[in-house]
Amino acid sequence: MAEWSGLHSSTSRHTMDKSITLPPDEIFRNLENAKRFAIDIGGSLTKLAYYSTVQHKVAKVRSFDHATKEATSDELYEISVQEEVTARLHFIKFENAYIETCLDFVRDHLVNTDTKVIKATGGGAHKFKELIERKLGLRVDKEDEMTCLIKGCNFVLRNIPHEAFVYAKHADSEFRFQTTQPDIFPYLLVNIGSGVSIVKVESEDKFERIGGSSIGGGTFWGLGALLTKTKRFDELLQLASKGQHTSVDMLVKDIYGGSYGSLGLTGDLIASSFGKSATADKGFPKEDMAKSLLHMISNDIGQLACLYAKLHNLSRVYFGGFFIRGHPVTMHTITYSINFFTKGEVQALFLRHEGYLGAIGAFLKGAEEDNPNQYSWGENYAGSSGLMSVSPDMNPMQRARSGTFDMLEMDRLERKLVNLPLLQDASSYIPDTVDLAEDALAREYWLYCFEEALDGVVKRALASQPDMPEAAERAEKFRQKYRHKLQTLRHQPFAYGSLTVRSLLDTREHCLNEFNFPDPYSKIKQRENDMALKYYQKVVKSLEELSWEERQFALIRGVLAGNVFDWGAKAVSDVLESEPEFGFEQAKRKLEERPWLVDSYDQWFERLKGPPHKCALFFVDNSGLDIILGVMPFVRELLSRGTEVVLASNSAPALNDVTNGELQILTESIAAMDPVIQAGLREDRLTLVQSGSSSPCLDLSRLDKVLAMVVRERKTDLVIIEGMGRAIHTNYYAMLSCESLKMAVIKNSWLADRLGGKLFSVVFKYEVPAAGHDSEALTPP
Repeated sequence: MAEWSGLHSSTSRHTMDKSITLPPDEIFRNLENAKRFAIDIGGSLTKLAYYSTVQHKVAKVRSFDHATKEATSDELYEISVQEEVTARLHFIKFENAYIETCLDFVRDHLVNTDTKVIKATGGGAHKFKELIERKLGLRVDKEDEMTCLIKGCNFVLRNIPHEAFVYAKHADSEFRFQTTQPDIFPYLLVNIGSGVSIVKVESEDKFERIGGSSIGGGTFWGLGALLTKTKRFDELLQLASKGQHTSVDMLVKDIYGGSYGSLGLTGDLIASSFGKSATADKGFPKEDMAKSLLHMISNDIGQLACLYAKLHNLSRVYFGGFFIRGHPVTMHTITYSINFFTKGEVQALFLRHEGYLGAIGAFLKGAEEDNPNQYSWGENYAGSSGLMSVSPDMNPMQRARSGTFDMLEMDRLERKLVNLPLLQDASSYIPDTVDLAEDALAREYWLYCFEEALDGVVKRALASQPDMPEAAERAEKFRQKYRHKLQTLRHQPFAYGSLTVRSLLDTREHCLNEFNFPDPYSKIKQRENDMALKYYQKVVKSLEELSWEERQFALIRGVLAGNVFDWGAKAVSDVLESEPEFGFEQAKRKLEERPWLVDSYDQWFERLKGPPHKCALFFVDNSGLDIILGVMPFVRELLSRGTEVVLASNSAPALNDVTNGELQILTESIAAMDPVIQAGLREDRLTLVQSGSSSPCLDLSRLDKVLAMVVRERKTDLVIIEGMGRAIHTNYYAMLSCESLKMAVIKNSWLADRLGGKLFSVVFKYEVPAAGHDSEALTPP
């Protein structure tokens, strides 16, 4: 959320200081490269959407031709930072009072656009049509409001994993985010504006308004104004949040002296809204009347929604419209109503970006020739405001304070993302092991941990670009941006959906990319890769000298020792910086002795005595010793057993994790000295595939479509997930339809202590998807 500078406290709520200047690096970003516009104008808020092309830096690696390169250097590959152009969607929300100044700002900053038309929707599109055309010089093309709303809803449900949430007022975490279903259809959308429209959505282009009501948000506002003399919607809600409806409403116990047991009615149930006002000889407080009115309208809408959901056999019911707009008071009363009338069988669902649906839909209508739905999109946390707190305890003028902007940015991803076909039940899969919004102790620790690590990240970002004089300024901006995000999440842990270690890591990566630090660990990875390659043949030779039984354990121990080398873990980075000679053998000695904290090795060893797996999918972790001395010897053994191997690595950098580009070069180099790896590549039994991820963690519901295709074609029957981020912070409880192996070394003292272990404890979890199979238990971190 960004604020206008120069706003005076004496400014009227309906006027503004026309001399205000908007900071272009915060609001209407990259406007000079805007290509297409859409606008949704409601009764009080305007939502502007545009598409832009964004130039940003990406890290690339390229193998050296050692036949021509100077012999004095033995580096395997060179690193370059290149410019790349990607697509971004921008959505900005602001009050209608500022539409003229915002249009002036847009006009003054348009440079490279050849757009002639702006798509418009919403009730205000007609009212402001002439102003828009005069200010921007664009022809206004009005789109159907409901069509835009549905298109926008489909888009956010498909592309933002934690878009929908259940509101639980009295729970530790009032926002309970839902996992996006693989198939978002069918669903019911209850749009509560002035009236109510109830729409059944069956597919991308098939929807039907199946009902509605004239009793909606306009009714609450209008009757509320008559009853309380309060003219502003937010002030009415503020009154309702403080009221006691029981002084106005007639309850069951007021009629029967208690509950009505034979009908199953409790004494506290409302028998008649405003029932007591007919016989009262005194007036009622404004707060109580507002609360009674809110309950009356919410209960009516809730019952109507439930009846339509039951009639059409729909279990997913989303609520939106200006009546909702993220207000806890309205979300609570709607939730209560739905829960009561369905006896808990249907949940009221709300959307994080509900206010943007019309603008998103209008934009998509204007972009149909580019078919945006053929791509996957991801929320850019660095440029998005997130879900803001709208607590009724906050002064309403503070809530909707003039000059406050809300923003959402979506980046087009290079790869189409889909579910891993081997998920046992994609609809119930939850990537993250712990939701920090529901665990205050863990939340406070991890927020502190990430803030403490900030100086180290800045230091490594600068070291990755030593020849760029402006890097220091960019690094400081990164520091400020990410620290601000952490402070926001401390007060509003629900801002970007479920708060997890993964979301904290991803937000940091987004902020680094925002200030053109695409790969802060590039030099470290290059150095460690070059060093580890020198020891590869020695490690393989020592393994070959062991008996079969000894070798199986040594291979697992090697993978675990390699996994120690994680620059994202402070306990490890401190050692690596203070002890440059710390190597593979020292890492082995750091490992916990068996029995490990979670130890399924005996079951895994017994499985190895059986027939080989058809194909193993291995999600790899770190560069250097991890991938070269830990993973590759293990891969070599699988290939020797007759198992095909698919190595899935990150599509883009994150910490010191190996990327697909780096892994291609490393594997070719290893193949030059190892006939087993060479044969695997030549015979297409060893395949390297991008995961589609740029995170130290792993979401198995958002993987590269090509990877999913390879998994199916190869009839994969073993999934191996390595590392603390991928196997503990995420996917510890992931249920797969094939055998799985999750391996990690715990490199965080606090986490180790919480799990009942110690630093460098081992998690080795082998699971078979058989009914009644007892997997190792671990207390959630």
